[in-house]
Amino acid sequence: ALVALLLARAWRYDVVHVLSALHSSFLISATPPILVARLYRRKTVLNYHTGAAEDHLERWRRTAIPIMRMADAIVVPSEVVARAFERHGLPARVLPNAIEASRFRFRERPSLRPVFLTNRSLLARYNVECVLRAFALIQQRTPEARLIVAGDGPERPRLERLARELGLRQVSFLGWVAPEGMGELYGAADIYLNGSDVDSAPLSILEAAAAGLPVVTTDAGGIPEMVEDGVTAMVVQRGDH
Repeated sequence: ALVALLLARAWRYDVVHVLSALHSSFLISATPPILVARLYRRKTVLNYHTGAAEDHLERWRRTAIPIMRMADAIVVPSEVVARAFERHGLPARVLPNAIEASRFRFRERPSLRPVFLTNRSLLARYNVECVLRAFALIQQRTPEARLIVAGDGPERPRLERLARELGLRQVSFLGWVAPEGMGELYGAADIYLNGSDVDSAPLSILEAAAAGLPVVTTDAGGIPEMVEDGVTAMVVQRGDH
């Protein structure tokens, strides 16, 4: 169905903008538009937004790299991803992520309540386990602390089980939250936590800042390009709950 749609419509346009993830998602969603655009001799921009580029390019180099070479331009959100592409002979231009700040209400927080938020997808690379283990330490010192976990994914059953094993209280697993509902969650929390092991330039950190939330994050991927430790965020090493 995707190929048929592309064949019917791509010829009408001068440039095909291809949003891409990694591994099999690249094969399924990014490869067809690049090939169809090439068939019609249309320009293509490959917008690659995942932080696991090195793993993808290494494991899928015989299939992904030849397709990527067909793109007229590759844009990525951080220098760390650009360097991964360059190591494989693929020039990439950094186009930093941006958000619509007007979607978020900035709230001054002159004193912080112990209400924490994390909203990454519940995937292994985003290491929400690290956040839960950090919150266990917080709750030992501040029993009234609360944690909001927004997001869903295959790790959810394991993480919910871990929360019980750690004896965590007042932890809410909300599941997937629509983008238009995130402003309310940012407004309800006072501190944002990100424990990712693999990352690029997460929009959630920008959104948290736009809502006035202090950010505590690991140094995964391009995050050190976005924030400065002790100035615009508190930054810790990956895996150090």
